[in-house]
Amino acid sequence: MVKADPLAAKFRGDAYLGFDFGNKKIGVAVGYADTGIASPLQTIRSLNQTPDWQKIGQLIDEWRPIGLVVGISRQDDGSDNIVTPRMQKFCRQLNGRYNLPVHQVDETLTTFAAKQMLFDDLKVSAAKLWAVQDQLAAQLILQSWFDK
Repeated sequence: MVKADPLAAKFRGDAYLGFDFGNKKIGVAVGYADTGIASPLQTIRSLNQTPDWQKIGQLIDEWRPIGLVVGISRQDDGSDNIVTPRMQKFCRQLNGRYNLPVHQVDETLTTFAAKQMLFDDLKVSAAKLWAVQDQLAAQLILQSWFDK
């Protein structure tokens, strides 16, 4: 888990949180629109395939984002795949619980890209890879949203 920078948390400008949703884990990243830079933040383990809303709520309270960005997985032709409805439900739940705008972005291959970057380029061990790949995927999701 990447520890949050306590000084960065105090900045609380135009922060956004990015999410890489998965049934077992949810990667989280943070970034600021004025800098356009996203950073990995943490990986939250789901509880019986249910998001850990307490931990997500703690991150919302700590970072006070003005918006949330969630990666949505789709088929190559743009149609929904088997996970898409769960991702969209997660978006609705985020909006309903925290009353923040939730932006959806195509997350095609972000987890794959994160694994490639960590394993191939940085030579991260398989055990460490499993722990951090989702937060790096969340960073890639949020960064791609900033870049658009």
